[in-house]
Parts: sequence; structure tokens; C-alpha cells
Amino acid sequence: MINLEINSELISINLKDLIEQLGEDKTKDILSSFECPMNMDVQNFLRYKAIPFSKQGISATHLIYCYSNSEKWGKYKELVGYYTITTKNLVLHKKAVTNTIWKKTLKFCNNAPKDNKCILAAPLIGQLGKNFANGNDALIKGSELLELALNKIKQIQNEIGGKFTYLECEDNEKLISFYEENGFTVFGKRQLDRDETDIKGEHLIQLLKYIK
Repeated sequence: MINLEINSELISINLKDLIEQLGEDKTKDILSSFECPMNMDVQNFLRYKAIPFSKQGISATHLIYCYSNSEKWGKYKELVGYYTITTKNLVLHKKAVTNTIWKKTLKFCNNAPKDNKCILAAPLIGQLGKNFANGNDALIKGSELLELALNKIKQIQNEIGGKFTYLECEDNEKLISFYEENGFTVFGKRQLDRDETDIKGEHLIQLLKYIK
């Protein structure tokens, strides 16, 4: 939980819990208000895929609300963003990372590395986005949203083990720089799947982070 200012805080709610509390129809109404015009993949995932993926156990989506009870802002609770986590295998080539990172990944490889290639299971931050509806994006920084996702992964790994996480983003210099500034390292790229029609370009950049 990250404090924005006195009497204001960010609260994470698991989408699965929200469905159990409010029902699927009411939850769909909430998700339909989410807007992210700069990244339609992020917007459409929350609106149309997050619920079925959560119900099927494919991924877990966490909604971030900003709650305030201050003289400056009054009382409110606004949806400001979300992130989605799942677990997948990633392929890491030795030449794509530093020797330090490579040595650390060897501890978590599924099998003995072949051809200087390591395959390991790691949490994937599948989606990460702020809600631009009604200016709610101003209530949270991108780095704060990412920190919440990383903290959740750290909690999970404290229970089951692991030290790495990764994500994929559009081949956009500003986006890549943002993730690099937050400790991620580019290790590859992936061609888009046929159903990934809301993403610009022909591939996604893959970035890895060692969580201390």
C-alpha cells in the first residue's frame, strides 16, 4: 500500500474477490468504465478478457483503487489502474544478458542449459495500465503501479520460491526506457500472435527483472 498524501492510499483488490462480492454483471459494469486510449490491448483485456481468464485460472487481475478521505479531495474511491499476473516459461539466451544475470538464472532453469539457452518458469506481468477515464490516471504514477505488481510477485515468491519476473511491451522507446529505469533488462523479442490485433508493430520486446 503506497501513500499518495495524508489520508489517501492505493488499495489492491483481486478481481476474483470482486466478482464474488458484487457478482459478474456488476463487475463488468465497473470494468467497462476503464479507459486506456494509448493502449487498446490494455483496455480491451480488462473489459473483455480479465473476467473469463480469472474464472478459468489463466491469470489473476488486480484492480487498483485510490481511496481518499481528506479535506482537499473529500471522500472517494476511484479505479486508477490494474495489473495482471500469470506464470509462463521464458527462454533466455546467454548472449542476451550480462554474466551476472545469466549465473543467477542458472539456479532456476527447468533443465540443464543447452546451447547457452535457459528455460525457466517465472511470473509474467501480462498487463499493466492506468485508467484515463475522468482523469484518474493522475492519481497514480506508472512507477507506483509497477511497484504494486512487483510487491505482489515478491509476496508470492516468498511463499513458493523464485527471484525473476518478466514482461512484454510494444517496441516503443519511451516504454522500454520506463521499464529499464525500474530495473528491467531487455532479453529478447516475441512475434505477435494472430489474435494480438490491438498491439502496434509486429513483435513485443521482452524484459526481465531480478527481484531482490
